[in-house]
Amino acid sequence: MVKSRWWLVVAMAGCLLGAAVSAGASERVLHRGNGAEPESLDFHLSSSVSASNIQRDLGEGLVSLGPDASLVPGAAERWEVGDDGLAYTFYLREDGRWSNGDPVTARDFVYSFRRAADPKTASSYAFILYPILNAEAIATGEIKEAEKLGVEALDDRTLKIVLKGPTPYFPGMLTHSTLFPVHAKTVEAFGDQWTRPENIVVNGAFTLAEWVPQSHVKLVKSPHYRDRDKIQLDTVYYYPTEDIHTEMKRFRAGELDITYQVPTDRIQWARKNLGEEYRNAPYLGVYYYSLGVGFDTPLAGNPKLRHALSMAIDRSILVEKITQGGELPAWSFVPPGVMGYSSRELDYKGASREELDRRAKELYAEAGYSSENPLELTLLYNTSEKHKKLAIAVAAMWKKLPGAKVVMTNEEWKSYLVSRKQGKYDVVRAGWIADYNDANSFLELFQSTGGLNYGKYANPLYDELVARAAVTLDMDKRAGLLGEAEELLMKDLPVIPIYHYASNHLVKKHVKGWVDNIMDYHLSQYMSVEK
Repeated sequence: MVKSRWWLVVAMAGCLLGAAVSAGASERVLHRGNGAEPESLDFHLSSSVSASNIQRDLGEGLVSLGPDASLVPGAAERWEVGDDGLAYTFYLREDGRWSNGDPVTARDFVYSFRRAADPKTASSYAFILYPILNAEAIATGEIKEAEKLGVEALDDRTLKIVLKGPTPYFPGMLTHSTLFPVHAKTVEAFGDQWTRPENIVVNGAFTLAEWVPQSHVKLVKSPHYRDRDKIQLDTVYYYPTEDIHTEMKRFRAGELDITYQVPTDRIQWARKNLGEEYRNAPYLGVYYYSLGVGFDTPLAGNPKLRHALSMAIDRSILVEKITQGGELPAWSFVPPGVMGYSSRELDYKGASREELDRRAKELYAEAGYSSENPLELTLLYNTSEKHKKLAIAVAAMWKKLPGAKVVMTNEEWKSYLVSRKQGKYDVVRAGWIADYNDANSFLELFQSTGGLNYGKYANPLYDELVARAAVTLDMDKRAGLLGEAEELLMKDLPVIPIYHYASNHLVKKHVKGWVDNIMDYHLSQYMSVEK
């Protein structure tokens, strides 16, 4: 029954694509694969890559991104920074408009930042506001008055933001969708229904026309966006594509212009047969397993066991035989390529496979486990052929430890998010893509108050190091503090880094304006379709 419903959805999507393609003679349309179904399009309630891909088309922060993911002026045409690095003044564009024609004002950003920080909103990304004065205290409930957030509208077009300490990467943070503005009247009028197509008002290049779950999200060019005359697309379709083999078939059939990714077992074929349509580039992210260290699991309070599991994983086999997309085995959490930083690696990087297996078994025994007292773990991952293959391979590696048993649990994306949040696992698959090119984007995740600290890791020294780095203006000293934090993270090991990402997409030759970049950000407003 489930299978028949899936094929019905595929058939409906195919009809939709056919209709859109036939309309393309007059309408300029782009079709994009997009991974899992977005959990929300509310800028303050989502955390997935699939949601943020769409949100970067719908909204625009004070600072935006160019085709190569470089920082460019966004809703603000320019900004100034005080000599102490604490006070930022942003000057909004005179022609900035919401999709209903209302002017975009500094007060819109004040309202939005306060909403994102409000504990009642329960944004898992509230931590991205923490560099702002009083943001953390407001988000954790220590300060009740939202107006104490360090954000002030000096007039309609002038916004002042005061930070708690110098934060050199702050402009880059403003490109994140959590810091996009929301339209206050719309949010107040419709509550959690404000993102429905019939209600939504946004300030980006596109606006939402349709959202049919498990079928598509349709965006259309905003009639009031400031650069609307430069945008060469009328419509953008995003398709949820958890079955990436089906996604590739649809690409080859001409139904998709861009894929979300490429099936691991088809990457080598794509390299040989699809020429420049296969796109591969370094990507600032890490695939990892988060370990339940802050609640009742065998891994809590047992770092020897955690390192035994890490040593038992043959990362080279995983990237050479399973992912096959140019990924790098990960011995650190922060990937290579981060500006102004050198990653701190696990001290057993470089050991032979035989040595790692021997040490893993020794630590396993020292942790109290044996054939007579075997380890039992649950490994949770969300629906994806790649996640499944990796989980099967890792489980097999762990089962080489005496008596170890691994139960794998697969859940659809939304159910997986709930289980991950509630700690219904011992080990959970996770991935992190940098929100901005800085080590802090990775290391801030594991502060004890972090909303995305799934395993509930808590170390006061770690919190202190990351907090000190956040207010250190000297870039060398700051990098040193972050390095100490990562060294501690790799010692405590609340997560096991598996590999550092590479981006893999299929992009039709008729798509112009796609630029490979380390952030793998590709805003539709820079692209065109020339058939």
